[in-house]
Amino acid sequence: MTDTPSATVPHYDVVLLGGGLAGLTLARHLLLATDKSILLVERREELPTDRQKVGESTVQLAGYYLSRVLDLEEYLLRRHFMKYNLRFYWPSGQRDNDVFEDYGQGFIRNFSNVASYQLDRNEIERELLERNLASERFTAVLGARSAQVEINPEGPHRLSFRQGGEDHTVETDWFVDTTGRQRLLARELDNKRDNPIRHGSFFWWVDGTIDLDKLTDLDRDAIRKKPQRRLQGHLPTWLATNHFCAEGLWFWVIPLQGKTSLGIVYDPECLPHDEVFSVEKATDWVCREFPLFARDLPHREVLDFGGYRDFSYDCEQTLSAQRWAVAGEAGRFSDPLYSPGSDLISIYNTLIVDAIRTDDPGELATKARSYEQLMQATYSAYEPSYARSYDALGDQETFSLKYTWELAVYFAFYVFPFLNDLFTERRFLPSYFKAFGRLGPINSGLHKLLSDYFQWKRAHLPPQAEPVLFDFASIEPLARAEKTFYEVGVSIEEARSVLSAQLENLEELALFITARIAAVVIGEPQAIHHAGFVGRLDPRETTFDPEGFRQLWREAGESVGNYPWTFDVAVASAFDVESSDRTVATEREAG
Repeated sequence: MTDTPSATVPHYDVVLLGGGLAGLTLARHLLLATDKSILLVERREELPTDRQKVGESTVQLAGYYLSRVLDLEEYLLRRHFMKYNLRFYWPSGQRDNDVFEDYGQGFIRNFSNVASYQLDRNEIERELLERNLASERFTAVLGARSAQVEINPEGPHRLSFRQGGEDHTVETDWFVDTTGRQRLLARELDNKRDNPIRHGSFFWWVDGTIDLDKLTDLDRDAIRKKPQRRLQGHLPTWLATNHFCAEGLWFWVIPLQGKTSLGIVYDPECLPHDEVFSVEKATDWVCREFPLFARDLPHREVLDFGGYRDFSYDCEQTLSAQRWAVAGEAGRFSDPLYSPGSDLISIYNTLIVDAIRTDDPGELATKARSYEQLMQATYSAYEPSYARSYDALGDQETFSLKYTWELAVYFAFYVFPFLNDLFTERRFLPSYFKAFGRLGPINSGLHKLLSDYFQWKRAHLPPQAEPVLFDFASIEPLARAEKTFYEVGVSIEEARSVLSAQLENLEELALFITARIAAVVIGEPQAIHHAGFVGRLDPRETTFDPEGFRQLWREAGESVGNYPWTFDVAVASAFDVESSDRTVATEREAG
């Protein structure tokens, strides 16, 4: 592939620059769904490298994409752990917190019906490369340096690079930047954009599996028969992405085959970088903040480590009718909380593949505008969660309200459309944008309300004294949103009906969260049932105003009747009972 006259410059239908998860999955998707020829150009000499790669946790959307769209299900089940949801833990104020049973827990007891996985990134990228290379339509060039892109609006584009001491040039109809944090096109096209998320992370890997249930003084029989299993269940807790939480930060424990991934993600205003930015410092910090790990982590062999002092960013555009695109971390990255990175890869890849399959320039221009709007919307909806209410990680009740809202939105407005290929259905997108737009003001306002509520609780109420075991799905609107997983093969009209029903479901959930917060702040538990009081609240307009809440309660005092909730709002009272009764009451509420 040396430089030659234009007529004989090697030509590929698609050139991908970057051989990480985004590039390798996009290549496989193109090979399965199109007849395009693909060149992948990577600066590293070998894939994967000998350094361990971070970003292992997937959730439902990416799990479905990898297993069903990319047809990797059998491989994933053989070589990677199926994931047992996301689980969250908080220390208890009147416990030593040196055993697992001392921690409050938030979880969904049942395995998700849409499987997700704990990925050893090095292993899956090795597998993807091997499968791609089995196709005669795929070529990979490793060790490419000094890459330069020439975007020609009329086409073809040109990529020049140096490899093996020689200069090379290729032409392509489509160019896709999958260079990760190198962000080649973002730099070349001045396409970067700031976002309000300023968090850091330090992560490391240790040998073997950390089994949280064994971080205890209980013997084997007592572990097996402990009363918490009435709610917690019998599935292996260690299979989850486990989050140990505090204000503005969390510590992850993720199982991989033969090793465990560990990481601290933090707002630097809550935890300065230098307190955790080495394996020794991070291990010491974890053992102090979450003492149950002191019996395990100091004795583990460390396999690798890394970190980012500021990892989040945005970009102006990720898909162009001029036949270029950006996927994965080459464009945008929000935050690892809830594992959205591989979800965004899955959505972006799906839209990019559909754009590449589109030959008509007018149709492509229409799709590019619509798909770019969708890409920006699905990314931006995460921002308030990370930029406004990260502090709410420090309180189990506040976070439970926050996460239930976020997960219900995710199930209905991310997973459901993806399962039904609706993101590339132009007749569906106007309805989707309209419904999603209605959620925007509620979403933004709720995160500010939750943050203010957390700060108020910290100032006015004692910390949680005893462990609460809380199943998020006991809040019925979340369980309803999960049922959209089973709405498969729907027509456009049916999809619109599902979204409309879920929009009503989410609006009721937002009102419940608002009413719950207001009732706690004014010290009137019965207010959440009071029609006159609840009817005066509007999640689109409500701000955190204790005196305003009291005034609403005074105004509602003369009215009668209960608000017609469609679910049992008393479930949140699990966080109200006396500390000695907390776990039993929570089990009763969750049924």
